[in-house]
Amino acid sequence: MPGVDEIRHRVDTNDIELIRIVFVNNSGVPRGRVVDGEKLPGVIEDGANVTQAMQSFNALDRLAPDGQYGPAGEVRVVPDTDTFTELPYDERAAIMLADLHDLEDDPWDAGPRAQLREYLGEIGADGYTPQLSFESEFYYTETAADGEPVPLDETTCFSTDGMRSVHDLILETVDALKSQGMSLAAYYPEYGPGQQELVVDHASGVTAADEQILFKETVTGVASHHDVGVSFRPDPFPGLPGTGCHIHLSLWRDGENVMYDPSAESRYPLSDAGRHFVGGLLAHAPALVALTAPTVESYDRLTPGMWASAYTCWGYDNREAMVRVPSVSEETPEAETRIEFKPSDNTNNPYLAQLGLLAAGMDGIERELDPGEPLNTDPSAVDETVLTDRDITRLPESLSDALDAFETDAVLRESLGDTLHQSYLEVKRSECEQSSDDGEVDTSYLSRSFWAAALEGPVGLAKHVSYPRLKSWIFLSCFGDEIAEWQYRVPLVNWYERRRIPWQNLTGGEIRLLSQERRLNSWETPNQSEQIQFFGRWWSHLAEDKAEIHGYDRR
Repeated sequence: MPGVDEIRHRVDTNDIELIRIVFVNNSGVPRGRVVDGEKLPGVIEDGANVTQAMQSFNALDRLAPDGQYGPAGEVRVVPDTDTFTELPYDERAAIMLADLHDLEDDPWDAGPRAQLREYLGEIGADGYTPQLSFESEFYYTETAADGEPVPLDETTCFSTDGMRSVHDLILETVDALKSQGMSLAAYYPEYGPGQQELVVDHASGVTAADEQILFKETVTGVASHHDVGVSFRPDPFPGLPGTGCHIHLSLWRDGENVMYDPSAESRYPLSDAGRHFVGGLLAHAPALVALTAPTVESYDRLTPGMWASAYTCWGYDNREAMVRVPSVSEETPEAETRIEFKPSDNTNNPYLAQLGLLAAGMDGIERELDPGEPLNTDPSAVDETVLTDRDITRLPESLSDALDAFETDAVLRESLGDTLHQSYLEVKRSECEQSSDDGEVDTSYLSRSFWAAALEGPVGLAKHVSYPRLKSWIFLSCFGDEIAEWQYRVPLVNWYERRRIPWQNLTGGEIRLLSQERRLNSWETPNQSEQIQFFGRWWSHLAEDKAEIHGYDRR
């Protein structure tokens, strides 16, 4: 664990000014405080104050009316020095993940990260260590002429067109992830247009959940510099594929994968302990999804035929099953043996999702629960009588139903603790109530917390000046009293290709953008300092109604 002096040295050496101290509350939204680099040692020692009410805030950014935390009372946001990470996408900034402590400096029993750490300590005493990876999907988006967000492109699933469309953006994101210690495990364009799946390597315990937070921050942070939006909502576009966050999990003890059967001769060498773990997940499934699919919109995604899972079944490489057991290679079968929990999305709190999965799976191991035979077909195509005979049922079809199951699940209540379990129920019940009006459900509130919109206007334009990897170029010809001779090419990342519309509501001036896409190697890249100098002069003239911008295609 790096000490305060080491972190302070990194802050001073790399000229870091602002450090984000981040926690995730019951809503699944990363929140926190920002501290000055000079004051960081004191915050590491004593934490930063925050109202207890944050743990009763829901995803609508409202206080749960019946929540146990209100305007009175404080806790401390205490950064974990192991998580100090310099941010490659935001200048002179760093981030630290944090636990919530009470005023006596003990872990707060309503804090998700601290409760996960406590549970991991309990099973760790028996030698168990989990390895996890969060398999996140997301949409890259842009803003259409009517102001509504739409997918960034129209490419198809796994297509090379999709790979080319966002190559520079993905490459920069991967670079940013690697600079933070997260290596690429898999990437490909997903089923929906503009939809991506980008996965980093697995990690153990709390670190896996921490990295899921850093991953999402990085995806949105890099995209914002390209004027590209990112949606992590479960079902952002009606009629298009939903967006999940499948969780891959293996369980290790004394250096061995307890889910792996070395005597198995198949590509699915799941051990008896692994089967019992699956049995625990199936037994607690209705309650588990309250943690892993925790918003009203989550249940628009968990429908039959969407490869998101809608039934309490498991299978070998069955992507319609709740629990999928992936095939392994002949070379490293033990390292690859794991389960994939599919009814999960990016609106969850990864600390609580991991805690719930472990508690359910460990209950299965302790009670030696039999998951039954694997189902290796689409359960929605199976006769109802067969499903009934095999005790396969539909997952809850609403968050409210899932919360009913969660409320009465003794294993999950014990693992979370009464305080956290109750506060989570209060927050999620309030989301159900506040997103419904006369029976009509409105999930648009999720865009505030799980959709980073594309920037528009001068701020969005200015961000592009520093990015060299570009496909499209715009000729800007400025006509003003002082800069009649200025003429520069300024990059606007795929602006015309993706927008095909002029900007609206700019202050002063008339803008006409008529460029056509050109290959990067057919254009010269202006010196960056000249770009920035020119841009500042151009914008000041635009504000005075002295500039007009024309697009040209001269090659």
